[in-house]
Amino acid sequence: MNLKKTIINTCIAASAVLYTSCDLDLVPLDYYGSGSYWKTVSQVESYMNGIHVDLRASNFNRQFLLGEARGGTNKSGTSSLITSINYDRIKENNLDADNTGISNWNGTYGYIFDCNLLIQEVEGTALQEENASTINYLLAQAYGIRALHYFTLYRTFGGVPLIERVKVLDGQVDVETLYTPRSSAKTIMDFIKSDLAKSLEYFGSDETIKSNKAYWSKAATTMLAAEVYLWSAKVSLDDQTPASDDLSKAKGYLNTILNDSRFGLCDNFKEIWDVTNKGNKEMIMVARFADGEATNQASEFVYAQPNFVNTVYGRDGNLITGDTLELKGSGWQRNEYELGLWRIFDAEDTRRDATFLEYYLADGSLMGTVLKKNLGYVNSNNTRVFCGDEAIYRYADALLLMAEVANMEDGDVAFYLNQVRKRAYGSNWNEGKYGYTNSDFKTNELAILAEKDKEFVNEGKRWFDICRMKDGKNGKALAFCTESGYKGNGAVLKESESHKLLWPIDVTTLNADDTLEQTPGY
Repeated sequence: MNLKKTIINTCIAASAVLYTSCDLDLVPLDYYGSGSYWKTVSQVESYMNGIHVDLRASNFNRQFLLGEARGGTNKSGTSSLITSINYDRIKENNLDADNTGISNWNGTYGYIFDCNLLIQEVEGTALQEENASTINYLLAQAYGIRALHYFTLYRTFGGVPLIERVKVLDGQVDVETLYTPRSSAKTIMDFIKSDLAKSLEYFGSDETIKSNKAYWSKAATTMLAAEVYLWSAKVSLDDQTPASDDLSKAKGYLNTILNDSRFGLCDNFKEIWDVTNKGNKEMIMVARFADGEATNQASEFVYAQPNFVNTVYGRDGNLITGDTLELKGSGWQRNEYELGLWRIFDAEDTRRDATFLEYYLADGSLMGTVLKKNLGYVNSNNTRVFCGDEAIYRYADALLLMAEVANMEDGDVAFYLNQVRKRAYGSNWNEGKYGYTNSDFKTNELAILAEKDKEFVNEGKRWFDICRMKDGKNGKALAFCTESGYKGNGAVLKESESHKLLWPIDVTTLNADDTLEQTPGY
């Protein structure tokens, strides 16, 4: 579907949902035209619940596909269990104008238009004036979530079409008026910052976090603002260059989270992903999944029993004869991580065995791994249900982003890094052996990246990390550094491929809008 069709369809039909205290249950609305909807608080709340379902539905594509798959930690081709791997072209960074890996802006404008519609129909109305507290909270969410979607587009494509209103509702129905060229990178970054400011303004002093962290909150906007301003401080793109106060603003937002007593590291890494412990103190914002409703994508990262049981060997050298992870026949290995990623973990690091199950050939050589993290649970019907929440932001994010800030300021990187390490090693912790000591900028930056690699497997961080993080304050992205690669000795990107830091636009989308231009370099 092209951009203008998406605009029209968004104005014709959509579904909204009712959001309970624990789950997201789809309940379609018959019609939400401007003449019959937006009349009551409950209607706006119901529509916002639909926006949160959008957030869940888009999470895998936004986080894994855009934020991790290109980052050099994922295998391509065939898995170690002889299954076909998904997203080969993306994982190999083998993108060009005819093979873009994704199409139609990865569907993101549909989610943006939903936010636009709520803002356009509610802001400045009598409904807002008469129900200021409730409506302002909903507007704060809409602005925050829209900022997230535009930030995703910005990091993926750079300058993109800026659409902040539903044009059809403004009477713009001629095809030509629906065309929208790409705005400059600075225009988009400024717009994202403006949306963040508006979100925080509407939240005001309301610190409420609803539905066990699955509902957008002031804390979620604060974390997003920290990441946006850190990106702006470190990454120049066309006419977008770091502002003098970007880094200090990022630091301020991170301090707000780090000093909030509602958040902190869980005592051990494994408990973060316990489905009986949803909304735990580590989580800041999650995409909610639930048994009988919607499941996450973890099933793509586990073994298929016929390829695994009675075929591979365990760490003890014995043939694996049972369903070790109790998958109950669910799942298929369509994605697999590079063995080099597993090898960077110390044996005493509890994250290794909480994240991966590794297996061996008969001769004892390492064969492969499957994901063990966030696999949900076996329900009362003896079925494996992949219903673990996916973290959009958690406390460890704030600590490791603050380590980046400290590195930019020539500060104490180790203070933040070692908090994450200490939790990871648990009873095995030995500061002299496992603690980090500050070094030069590049060494610090690579240490932060390595810690993030171990902490955030399958959380959609790696590609964005190596695009943002540098080998010097004004250096090149770590995507071009051999030290950050896991596939042999090569970097994720060659320096001659600098255009690949951004994605190309697919031919169909370009042909559908005469004003669009291809991403430079493609």
